[in-house]
Amino acid sequence: MIQTPYYLIDKSKLLRNMEKIAELRQKSGAKALLALKCFATWSVFDFMRDYMDGTTSSSLYEVRLGREKFGKETHAYSVAYGDNEIDEVISHADKIIFNSIGQLERYGDKASGIVRGLRLNPQVSSSSFDLADPARPFSRLGEWDSGKVEKVMDRITGFMIHNNCENKDFALFDRMLCDIEEKFGPLLKKADWVSLGGGIHFTGEDYPLDQFAERLKRFSGDYGVQVYLEPGEASITRSTTLEVSVLDTLYNGKNLAIVDSSIEAHMLDLLIYRETAKIEPNVGDHPYMICGKSCLAGDVFGEFRFDAPLKVGDRISVQDAAGYTMVKKNWFNGVKMPSIAIRELDGSIRTVRDFTYTDFEQNLS
Repeated sequence: MIQTPYYLIDKSKLLRNMEKIAELRQKSGAKALLALKCFATWSVFDFMRDYMDGTTSSSLYEVRLGREKFGKETHAYSVAYGDNEIDEVISHADKIIFNSIGQLERYGDKASGIVRGLRLNPQVSSSSFDLADPARPFSRLGEWDSGKVEKVMDRITGFMIHNNCENKDFALFDRMLCDIEEKFGPLLKKADWVSLGGGIHFTGEDYPLDQFAERLKRFSGDYGVQVYLEPGEASITRSTTLEVSVLDTLYNGKNLAIVDSSIEAHMLDLLIYRETAKIEPNVGDHPYMICGKSCLAGDVFGEFRFDAPLKVGDRISVQDAAGYTMVKKNWFNGVKMPSIAIRELDGSIRTVRDFTYTDFEQNLS
């Protein structure tokens, strides 16, 4: 048995998402790029490659990883590139999407040998959380003035528009796309391709995939563009667990169980967005607050119910632990970094990465 903590990627569950992505690609004509900012565990890229068209990135290191480990189409985007990295970025990319006209003017000529695009900000999004809202007031994410963009159309061939965030509501997606068409329609007519970004939960249960496909196909036909999607969470949702063990139990008005993991170190988004982890089936007569082992007072996975009292050594599986976890894990408190394991389609499990003290030591100087 693998020593906890570890992330366990289940290929049979990952396959469900991949098959939905493949179905959407076939029905809509859209292409799908894995968003590396969400999930970059390249040990399963060979498996995902057959169902997706490539990767999209947010930095030099991500675009290089996409080129070297995934292949196929490699899109480069960053909020801002530096002089010291732009040449290497271009060397790894098929497309480069600039965040601003200023960046396009600075580096566009260098990138003349590959496809160039620009990020647009429609000033509307599905996010209800200011921290993650790309359309928040004074947002730095993309250009919103059509007049200014019109003047640089001779230097670009397409756009990236990312304004969905954990959006499970097709009707909301449709309304926002209508807003985009109304605001940027003349520009879209001059484009060859448009990426609608990620944050669309189209692999979730009960999502109207056929309606979504039809809408994308209609958008593509109306403007004569190749549509791209950039699924991150949609690619890997519900495919992975964080396996932990109980180290101690105590009572301080509530039953507490301390596990060998930490939300700040291993599931940072739970802390950032004040969310609770998912532990299933979460039924039974024994309630516990599941706590991380770091010194942060608020290092708490949440409160859950169990069939029996928890005891030292019991195993707990934290669900849906792929997106924005492994890419954000850190060495806070020197808590042991979870290993990464894969459950193959035949049910066998193999460890693909184990982290040691040497990794901790070499993380700093």
